[in-house]
Amino acid sequence: MAETLAAEAARFVRRRRAEVFGAEAGSPDTGVVRSKTTPTDPVTVVDTETERLLRDRLAQLRPGDPILGEEGGGPAHPAATPANSVTWVLDPIDGTVNFVYGIPAYAVSVGAQIDGVSVAGAVADVVAGRVYSAATGLGAHVIDEHGTNPLRCAAVGDLSMALLGTGFGYSGRRRATQAALLARMLPVVRDVRRIGSAALDLCMVAAGRLDAFYEHGLQVWDRAAGALIAAEAGARVLVPPPNGPVGSAGLVVAAAPGIADELLAALERFNGLQPIAD
Repeated sequence: MAETLAAEAARFVRRRRAEVFGAEAGSPDTGVVRSKTTPTDPVTVVDTETERLLRDRLAQLRPGDPILGEEGGGPAHPAATPANSVTWVLDPIDGTVNFVYGIPAYAVSVGAQIDGVSVAGAVADVVAGRVYSAATGLGAHVIDEHGTNPLRCAAVGDLSMALLGTGFGYSGRRRATQAALLARMLPVVRDVRRIGSAALDLCMVAAGRLDAFYEHGLQVWDRAAGALIAAEAGARVLVPPPNGPVGSAGLVVAAAPGIADELLAALERFNGLQPIAD
């Protein structure tokens, strides 16, 4: 169901972007982009429309299931939902800045969680037209023009040869701290990429296109599907505990197993395992 919903929503996002922006990139004065947490954190009418589409479809397919969405909110805490019930965690467009500027790296993320733990999920790469998915104990797969194929993270065994992905928050204070940490990490890896969509970053770890990824401050909708996909592809994954309230964002790490210990040791050495305040 997560695969179906993510793919359907991705088709909607592709169509609506062409209708709203045409061939041009968006800008804050178009009337369809507004600020959210900070002036640099945008949300568009397509974000809200896409989440509404997903919520409407879930109301038809899974009536009564709790829903937590980036734009529409939801249960404030896993304890607020009945035990063993399925909560759907939605990120209608992960990578909204890329979406606005027309950079082809944004995704729809649909995760299913029980008691705050992801058990299934799908991430649809909107522009590439592929869907990554996983379920607990069933492995991770990608669906594209070549069919359905298993995902496996990279076999890299030396952090100095690893391609590392990361991302940044929207507050100036958090960004400054993240930049200082990245300056310490850059000399110990092959290179760094900042793609702009945590959901896609995690799927790239699963596919072996990135060897590792870390980011402070991710919300549950940013990683509910992607972190499970990376884990089921064999990556070592670190996520915040499931009993934190919405808004308590923490550190997410996904790494190929051959470099996971070395990466975590480097982050610890540079005080990178500690929370970063806004």
